[in-house]
Amino acid sequence: MLIRKSEDPDSAAILTIINDAAQAYRGVIPADRWHEPYMPADQLEKEIAAGVAFWVAEEDGRVLGVMGIQDKGDVALVRHAYVSTALRRTGVGTTLLRHVEGLTNKPILIGTWAAATWAIDFYRRNGFSVVSESDKDRLLRTYWSIPTRQIETSVVLANGRWLES
Repeated sequence: MLIRKSEDPDSAAILTIINDAAQAYRGVIPADRWHEPYMPADQLEKEIAAGVAFWVAEEDGRVLGVMGIQDKGDVALVRHAYVSTALRRTGVGTTLLRHVEGLTNKPILIGTWAAATWAIDFYRRNGFSVVSESDKDRLLRTYWSIPTRQIETSVVLANGRWLES
C-alpha cells in the first residue's frame, strides 16, 4: 500500500470513498445534519482551498482511503478520514493516520460525531483521547468552521502532544 498526497485526478475517487463510507452516519447522526451526498464536489474544493491537504492510500492504482490534515497554527486537525467500506478494519485507516501524524510535530485534534462510536473507538485505539465537554466546545469554535448544531453533537479527540501542552 502506498500513501501519497492527493492530486486533482483523485477528486472523484476521494468523493466516492467519502460518500460511500459516510453512509454509516445515516440514521446515526442527527437527521438535520445528514445530507445527500454527504460531501458534494464543491465542498471538497472548499476544504482544499481552506488548506486541508488530502493524502490517499493506494494499491494497484486504486484509492482505498483518504485522510486530510489541516495546519491551524498551534495545532493540526485531522479532517475527513474515510476508508472504502469494503476495506474497513484492514489497517488502511491506521496507516493513513500514522502517516499524517508524522507530517507534524504539533498537537493533533480530531472532531467527529458523538454518535459515531466506531470512529471514536478507532481513534482511541490509536492513542487519542476524548477531551472534556468544555474543551470540546472551545476547540470546535476556535479551530473549525461548523454550525452550533454540529458543535452540540460532536466530540473532539486529541493526541498526547495536546494533552501534554
